[in-house]
Amino acid sequence: MQTKTNAVCWNPIEAFNFTCANEDCNLYTFDMRKLSAAKNVHKDHVSAVLDVDYSPTGREFCSGSYDRSVRIFKYDAGHSRDVYHTKRMQRVFGVRFSGDGSYIFSGSDDMNVRLWKARANQKLGTMLPREKSARAYNSALVKRYGHMPEVKRILRHRHLPKSIYKTGKLRREVTDAERRKEANRRKHSAPGSVQKKPARQKKIVAQIE
Repeated sequence: MQTKTNAVCWNPIEAFNFTCANEDCNLYTFDMRKLSAAKNVHKDHVSAVLDVDYSPTGREFCSGSYDRSVRIFKYDAGHSRDVYHTKRMQRVFGVRFSGDGSYIFSGSDDMNVRLWKARANQKLGTMLPREKSARAYNSALVKRYGHMPEVKRILRHRHLPKSIYKTGKLRREVTDAERRKEANRRKHSAPGSVQKKPARQKKIVAQIE
């Protein structure tokens, strides 16, 4: 890799796959049988990712970053499904899933360990049958209409601290500018002289047997 890898975590279910937390603000999932390209690039952090840990089911993993946030990713998704942050929390140096996968522990630079729910809308304690049926009905509605743009926008929306929001916006502008520059270079060069390198291979320097 071009930049330093801070942590590596193996998928407990798919034994050949592992995810590494990198200094370039991304996480990369690899198959150990094919290290020439990443299986997936997980984005959304705006600073170095310091730790990563899989849930016991292997379907999700959490990450802690220098940008003072904890994010939860699906194992095959490019963007996080949830983000946790507080005003007092500082750089997150360690994250761990609980044994049942219901909670996430995070250790940060402000000398505190915080406990988060793996699903923010999950109710703790005993639920009445009426509550269970209502939650099941709401989940079915989300699953049924999740493809619609309006519903998708509501599901994706997360409140972010101003520093993370502005840095993310700036990173997107830089990425778009680099993409336009590369497209113009290919457009004004001889056919085949400028090769397009996928993001899954761009950061890999060499594969050593």
